[in-house]
Amino acid sequence: MWVALTLAAGLKIVLLALDVLPFNADEAVVALMARHILGGERPVFFYGQAYLGSLDAWLVAGAFLLFGQTVLAVRVVQGGLYLGAVATAYLLGLRVFADRWTATAAVFLLAVPTALATLYTTATLGGYGETLLIGNVLLLWTIRLREGIAGTGTAREKHATRSHSTRSHVEWLLFGVLAGFGFWAFGLLGVYLAPIGIVFAVPFLNREDARDAKFFSLRAFAANHLWAMIGFVVGSAPWWQATLFGAKTLGELGGSAIAGASGGPLLHLFSFVVLGLPVIMGLRPPWAVRWLALPLAPVVLVLFMGAVGRAARLGLRDWKRALLLGVCVTVVAAFIVTPFGADPSGRYFLPLAAPLALFVADLLNRVRREYPRAAVALLAFALLFNLWGNIDSMLTFPPGFTTQFDEVAQVDQRDLPAVIEFLKAHGETHCYSNYWVTFPIAFLSNETILCSAALPYHLDFKHTTRDDRYPPYTAAVAAAPRAAYITTNHPPLDERLRSEFAALNVMFSETTIGDFHIFYNLSHKVAPEEIGLGQTSQGASP
Repeated sequence: MWVALTLAAGLKIVLLALDVLPFNADEAVVALMARHILGGERPVFFYGQAYLGSLDAWLVAGAFLLFGQTVLAVRVVQGGLYLGAVATAYLLGLRVFADRWTATAAVFLLAVPTALATLYTTATLGGYGETLLIGNVLLLWTIRLREGIAGTGTAREKHATRSHSTRSHVEWLLFGVLAGFGFWAFGLLGVYLAPIGIVFAVPFLNREDARDAKFFSLRAFAANHLWAMIGFVVGSAPWWQATLFGAKTLGELGGSAIAGASGGPLLHLFSFVVLGLPVIMGLRPPWAVRWLALPLAPVVLVLFMGAVGRAARLGLRDWKRALLLGVCVTVVAAFIVTPFGADPSGRYFLPLAAPLALFVADLLNRVRREYPRAAVALLAFALLFNLWGNIDSMLTFPPGFTTQFDEVAQVDQRDLPAVIEFLKAHGETHCYSNYWVTFPIAFLSNETILCSAALPYHLDFKHTTRDDRYPPYTAAVAAAPRAAYITTNHPPLDERLRSEFAALNVMFSETTIGDFHIFYNLSHKVAPEEIGLGQTSQGASP
């Protein structure tokens, strides 16, 4: 495990040293929230929405105190969370499969993961690292509690259970607190909570446990679950408080923000098969439709199919395997039936990483019983495949490891410092721009340059008011006597701005710095609403 953790940390260090992960806007929002927390703000959710709790921002705020307010500090937090997820996956391997080789093989597969896992455990979108870690801890805790229920098979054990009932209730309460806390941090934790709930609701899933059922106390069962539910409410208190005060938490949890972009379950199923499965297996990067390590793909495909098939077969007889399999089934089902299936990037499949690594390792261990060298060779082959995908993504920069599936939003942020210096040199401290510029430029300029995310970035000019996530920035730009315009990768918008400025007899200068096009020195301030921009609202979020 320690070798795997060292390998995982080494890969993160290489990625950060090569600077092949653009500083995306979602990551910048988390960083700004952390800065504002240190300044006295107490956000409950990710700015501009009623889901995705601020836990990630609080952790980053702590890192800022230790390392300074830098992008590197943000990513150190994500690396630490992932190392925790890898370590707990090792413990899961021991508890579920009772085999050290299986656990070891699994954490090596997680130490050198697919491009999907590498991306979303290095750059943050607000809560994926926490979800993976808390999810693994809850699975381990579930096994402990579940075995405790089934372990009261003798009168002596039954008496011991009674004598320690208070301690048991405290443990169930704390379990519920962690589950609720994780749910507030990111509702994606529900993909763990659903199978966990089934395991607890059906306490005995095989014949061996059924023989002990006569010793099972329905009163204790009800009491334990009541304490867990109380703990859940306590842990998720910020979510409930926001709900009671009118926040649209239930709608956001169900994907209402992107419902307009959803094509329905059939289209989501098609997207899962065509786009989802390849990114899960590492056959393509999350941000593009192209092959990774194609010569090695056939063997990896066979390993994947064999591992899933074996897990499904054995899961019918082993509730621990069924628990892991339940996480996978819940992820896929949620993707298909909810509006979140409209997102083709693959980020919602991240909870599959640990279960699938364990299932592949279990299959390799089965091969190892008869063909030891072949099992080690296949493991090395899978690691080589994942490493190839990571190296390919590093070398293909830009875009590098980007969180953006839409090419229009794949902005090369390396030129942003030059943009900041240019704006300062020309006295432009307030701007109108799009989501992908507004928040990175605010963080990197230490909020000396503030933008309103009022401009569209889609080539069809679609825009959502949710892009303008922080009202104080919008208010500051509205109150400023002048404001520049910054666009990215959008020639039609550039041409429209030129024509609209000309129609209003507005004189201006313009320049291009990398992917950034800047309209500055406007003879008088023009708000986007005056030229028909920034007024529409399409439910989809970035």
